[in-house]
Amino acid sequence: MSRAGRPDDERGILADTGLLSPVRAGTPAEAAVCDRAWLQAMLDAEAALARAQAGLGTLPQAAADAIGRAARAGRLDARALALASRETANPVVALVGAVTRLVAEEDPAAAEYVHRGSTSQDILDTGTMLVAARTLGIVRADLARTARALAVLAERHRDTVIAGRTLALHAVPTTFGLKAAGWRRLVLDAEQRLGRIAEGGLPVSLGGAAGTLAGYLEYARVDGDTGPGSYADRLVSAFAAETGLARPTLPWHALRTPVADLAAALAFTAGALGKFAIDVQSLTRTEVGEVAEPAAAGRGGSSAMPHKRNPVLATLIRSAALQVPVLATGLTQCLLSEDERSAGAWHAEWQLLREALRLTGGAAHTAVELAEGLEVRPERMRTNLALTGSQVVSERIAAVLAPRIGRAAARRLLTDASTEADRTGRPLGDILAGLPEAAALLGTGELARLCDPAGYTGAAGPLVDRALSQP
Repeated sequence: MSRAGRPDDERGILADTGLLSPVRAGTPAEAAVCDRAWLQAMLDAEAALARAQAGLGTLPQAAADAIGRAARAGRLDARALALASRETANPVVALVGAVTRLVAEEDPAAAEYVHRGSTSQDILDTGTMLVAARTLGIVRADLARTARALAVLAERHRDTVIAGRTLALHAVPTTFGLKAAGWRRLVLDAEQRLGRIAEGGLPVSLGGAAGTLAGYLEYARVDGDTGPGSYADRLVSAFAAETGLARPTLPWHALRTPVADLAAALAFTAGALGKFAIDVQSLTRTEVGEVAEPAAAGRGGSSAMPHKRNPVLATLIRSAALQVPVLATGLTQCLLSEDERSAGAWHAEWQLLREALRLTGGAAHTAVELAEGLEVRPERMRTNLALTGSQVVSERIAAVLAPRIGRAAARRLLTDASTEADRTGRPLGDILAGLPEAAALLGTGELARLCDPAGYTGAAGPLVDRALSQP
């Protein structure tokens, strides 16, 4: 360490350790989008392009093999490439130079074929789509696991009564199972959106210098391929097959639909997980206490208050849910990409997308643990339902009285009775039993039945059943 308390090693100073982003620190998604992973994805794009060209006979197979052997992130210095990219505004120029030198050490003739006919954006955009595809696989697996855990909660607590809350206050009864089914539905919706992106919305990028594929076609002509239109189609298809990505209709250097769509799906996913998280936060409040996060040694501790066990999992998820939509807005703004390649909008995407991917991935990974370990406290739910002395069923009683005395009169009666219950702290049923106009219409047994919150959960149970029957 230096006297200033800083690591003397520049790499230690500059490493993004996740110190300020604990939601993604140490998660699989973080590793999937790190500098080394992105570098390897760009190298994979270079190698796949060479294989595609070799398969079409416009590049020697031996050269493609040599390029493939050189395309290993461990053989390159990512920091040196990053510094060199300040002179070119993107890392691909330096990457191509480094790969060319490695290939030349093994086979000087093969070095002529590195990046043949290509442009930086083809490689970086294709690498970006590879990174996204790999990360989405991780995120979707975590979402599926979270959904399964929430399905268990929904089924187990199908009829567990809990106070429904609107605008922070008790409204009418619902069931915890219906809440869990709702969380599951959001998670499934997110997984389906990411699935549509992963299964057709992540295309290779192949356009050449200005989106015409002219360089690829010219090299193909030099090598004896006399059908440029046919070759362009075959090359794009071969490149897509080599990478496992989709085949685009047009080169998309300045048509940023793939990135904007991905951003939107990530924002929705983070938001869906955030809804789960914020509900858990609300239900874990000391004065509510209806659920608790899974306990783990040392988790949730406060630096000042030894008694606290903070809801850290929900907090981490919510932090991501607040950030990703902002990042997605920035990525959507990059649709304003001038000419055939943007001077700045394209470049602005990279870090925004990386952060959106790893934050969403971190949230999804955290949600698995939260859903699988969530402690549900039905007895506290019943206790809380009693706090308002059956006022949570005032709507029900008003509905029963409406055909007998008119809707307006029934509402007025229940409003007055609820006000009196608030003022005196007495149960609503007791207040109504003491009112002649109510007592004359509702017998003691009927009133007791109507005041039971468990009898007024509407279609909650069947709604849970329907939700769980659908994938």
